[in-house]
Amino acid sequence: MPKKLPNIPDKSQLKLRKTLSAPWLLKNVRNEFEKIPEHRSGKVNYNLPSVLMSGLAMFGLKCPSLLQFDKIRHEKTVKANLKELYSVEQAPCDTQMREVLDPVNPKDLRPAFTSIHRQLQRQKVLEGYQYLDSHLVSVDGTGQFSSSNVSCKDCCNRNRRNGEKQYYHQLLGAVIVHPDKPNVLPLFPEAITRQDGSTKNDCERNASKRLLPAIRQDFPKLKMIIREDALASNAPHIRLIKELSFSYILVAKPSDHAYLFEKVDSSRVNGNLHRDEIQDEDGTSRVYHYVNNIPLNASNPDLLVNFLEYWEFKDGKQVYHITKVTDIELHQDNVYQVMRGGRARWKIENETFNLAIEPRLQIRT
Repeated sequence: MPKKLPNIPDKSQLKLRKTLSAPWLLKNVRNEFEKIPEHRSGKVNYNLPSVLMSGLAMFGLKCPSLLQFDKIRHEKTVKANLKELYSVEQAPCDTQMREVLDPVNPKDLRPAFTSIHRQLQRQKVLEGYQYLDSHLVSVDGTGQFSSSNVSCKDCCNRNRRNGEKQYYHQLLGAVIVHPDKPNVLPLFPEAITRQDGSTKNDCERNASKRLLPAIRQDFPKLKMIIREDALASNAPHIRLIKELSFSYILVAKPSDHAYLFEKVDSSRVNGNLHRDEIQDEDGTSRVYHYVNNIPLNASNPDLLVNFLEYWEFKDGKQVYHITKVTDIELHQDNVYQVMRGGRARWKIENETFNLAIEPRLQIRT
């Protein structure tokens, strides 16, 4: 009886696993960090790449705070991981880390994100995230820091009802998502802070004006569908999205778009509003209303959008309802996919902010 030959892994798969393994990815990030200019002068105890990698390690080791990271950085297992995975011989304490990292421009960190995505493109990983012949990019803001006592020159501020001033930093994130995939692929974020020379607070809308052009600059050929909440469904923002050759699926609320919903009602009366209903085997009823090429508002009659309203019923009870605008032409064969693409926006909350950002950066004093 012939001897059974062992399974020999395909060489291309071996290469894929190596280049996308955690050690390789961290090495790639470190290489990009080493290109960031040192902002300190004279002799330093910790070089900038090691401090940056220590900050990254705090997330990788799932520390809830810098203080907790400071407490465990001398443990034997942690020191071994820092050295082997992050190429950090000795991590700085929390105070040293803050003093070194605070002056670093967040824009200098973008190449580390971009280099990872370029590797994902080369290894065909991004092909698996294609949806509607494009890539869904969910964009949303989150809080990073809030304090009544601690502030810096970049802090935004607001007055509480009790008259107390609150200082805060926020972040606008952008993440490639797919409705059927549990993992997300974060792009570089944009800081929502008081900009140089500005006397006014920064906001998500202004941050998106910086973030979206930067994403298009770094990914000039990648087809993307921008997914955002109701703050984004305004004419200037939609025009910016189209100027950058993105598509979009945006939340649109009746309270913000009275004119739009009047046009939808007129389409319903005129018979131009399409209605589809699908009954699933489990008893779930899905109802779609949609119409193409209606004006977003009275001030911009030339800006035409496609409107989708979706209801989901289970056992006769409404369990979900959304209203969206998009530039994707809607028809019976794609309304389900567009609806699912719109719902995938929540992945930036569940698989990004809730897992990586808010539990570890949010500070309240």
